[in-house]
Amino acid sequence: MKETHHFGLPVPGYRPQSDEAVAAVKGFKEIEERVLRMLDDLAVSDLAADGRWLAIGRTQLEQGFMAVNRAVFKPARAALPEDGGS
Repeated sequence: MKETHHFGLPVPGYRPQSDEAVAAVKGFKEIEERVLRMLDDLAVSDLAADGRWLAIGRTQLEQGFMAVNRAVFKPARAALPEDGGS
């Protein structure tokens, strides 16, 4: 099967991505959304979870998923005008 590439955002540092990379990140985003919805439900449940720790856990999970997605997409550093490039 021929691999296609998805063009990156028109933002410095973003680059084209393979079908495999896009599929992996879509999968991670779906898992992340399911976990975040579980946390939303927990926040309004009768369980009386500690809101501070719940917020810390949510932030850590969001950071973890973001790190995994960056590991797959491997964004580059952005060039600046003073670098002499465009």
